[in-house]
Amino acid sequence: MEPSPRRRTAAPSLSPPVDFVLGAAACCMACVFTNPLEVVKTRLQLQGELRARGSYPRHYRGVLQAMVAVRRADGLWGLQKGLAAGLLYQGLMNGTRFGFYSHAEDLGLTQQPGGTMAAGAVAGALGAFVASPAYLVKTHLQAQTASAMAVGHQHNHKSISGAFEAIYKRQGLLGLWRGVSGAVPRVTVGSSVQLATFASAREWVARQQWFKEGSWMVALAGGMVSSVAVTVAMTPFDVVSTRLYNQPVDETGTGKHYRGFFDCVVRVSGKEGVLALYKGFGPAYLRLGPHTVLSLLFWDELRRFTSWWQATR
Repeated sequence: MEPSPRRRTAAPSLSPPVDFVLGAAACCMACVFTNPLEVVKTRLQLQGELRARGSYPRHYRGVLQAMVAVRRADGLWGLQKGLAAGLLYQGLMNGTRFGFYSHAEDLGLTQQPGGTMAAGAVAGALGAFVASPAYLVKTHLQAQTASAMAVGHQHNHKSISGAFEAIYKRQGLLGLWRGVSGAVPRVTVGSSVQLATFASAREWVARQQWFKEGSWMVALAGGMVSSVAVTVAMTPFDVVSTRLYNQPVDETGTGKHYRGFFDCVVRVSGKEGVLALYKGFGPAYLRLGPHTVLSLLFWDELRRFTSWWQATR
């Protein structure tokens, strides 16, 4: 889940289009640091797909061991697999989210009862839909690895552009939005829960006086506290989304493993157990807090720099 568009810095005054671009850029910068956890999360969520419980080799056994396993199988750069697609996803996702939410603010919709939650949820759903093709390619690329360590279907794309081209040729334009039925509820739920918890968690941490007033550690700790609720709410949707995006399809573009969102939930919980819906919980949690804080930090600095640059022209 990405940082809430409600967490906007009041200091610099910038035009909405500039603010949208800077918000997307800040999330892209944070993605560079957190993408290795995305790779690990994807592998963990695909591990044991459609196999009887306990009947598959566990290549990845937790965050640290999984990172070591990825490093050994794919080299150091393997921890940044799918980075280009991840950056594209962040830009499209957050540009749309920030844009819609800011427009809702300008119209006064967020001042209505429940307006903040509703605007955040709709903004998240729109962002997930627009950026779905990038997330699809990101998932394919992050799942690819040496055959001895492979989990899930291997699409064997050579590059991000090759992935888009191959998907379009085989499945047409609609094929690029395969899996969106899992992505939209995932981001909608995450946006709503994050909006409801991040600010209050940060204020609670500040009241505990564990850190100096104004310290960036307050925001980090608040983000990590909030991330517990967000990760609990999002992870089942995230697992389903990853499975739907990565599954192979037949000549008509129909998934070979799952018919849709609810079918995926039933099959995963039936074959692998209900707890399989929480695969990848560890790296998802460890990513959310730092990603939120880094995004907000980079956004604040980019906005200050842009404001200074505009004033000195």
